[in-house]
Amino acid sequence: MASRRLFQITHGLIGLRASSLARPHIARHLCSANKNFEYIISEVKGSKENVGFIQLNRPKALNALCDGLMFELSNALDAFESNSAIGAIVLTGSEKAFAAGADIKEMQPLTYQKCLKGDFLGHWTRVARCRKPVIAAVNGFALGGGCELAMMCDIIYAGEKAKFGQPEILLGTIPGAGGTQRLAKAVGKSLAMEMVLTGKPIDANRALQAGLVSAVFPVDKLLEKTLKTAEKIASLSKLSVGIAKEAINAGYEMPLQEGLHFEKRMFHSTFALDDRKEGMDAFVEKREANFTDN
Repeated sequence: MASRRLFQITHGLIGLRASSLARPHIARHLCSANKNFEYIISEVKGSKENVGFIQLNRPKALNALCDGLMFELSNALDAFESNSAIGAIVLTGSEKAFAAGADIKEMQPLTYQKCLKGDFLGHWTRVARCRKPVIAAVNGFALGGGCELAMMCDIIYAGEKAKFGQPEILLGTIPGAGGTQRLAKAVGKSLAMEMVLTGKPIDANRALQAGLVSAVFPVDKLLEKTLKTAEKIASLSKLSVGIAKEAINAGYEMPLQEGLHFEKRMFHSTFALDDRKEGMDAFVEKREANFTDN
């Protein structure tokens, strides 16, 4: 019974709507036409209003990822990237579920030909392409596409009751949005194989030990801690933060020597920034730096 319940929760089989996949152009148009999103909540947070906040909001479906939700998420990220005041973004769900998987009712009628012609899941990687740092605050289930979405973020903080898993094998398929790739790089080949081949999830503490998440907090403190980190990042030079993010992501895909060379060039580039001069001047003068993002 427990495994069957997990199977059902993971793939959001309770009352999900399947209309948006059939009409992705309509979903994209609606998302760009207004900010009253159907599947997410998007707002600005922080004492200096410099943190973008996105909450997945399909509570009846445990935040299952339908195509319409992913278009709205992309739209919200576009808005925050174009807002010069925003220095970091927080992505979260509910206490019960960050996202309990992809919307299986949308995928069920697909064929190989439809997937290929429509580049199915091609636009789901928008979070990974965000130029600004994105921190995932994960409470509850992060399964299937939910786990993949969390792994697209730059930092993952978890509530102590969080569960991470890739149970697609239970449906006779495999992860398709990075689960076989990012998971192995995050936790190592053996644990990734176990999670993907058995569908068995891991809890927050195991995820911390394995390196999948940066920290674990009590459920009611998770958002507070995540926003605090986001505000800290947003208070720094946005240019330098962006360069640092690019260097880490590029080096992650390169052999060490290539990565070291790339890092050195990125380090050299910061000497063209006013913020680099201000940061060093402030350190020498024993005062707080006043970054202007120039």
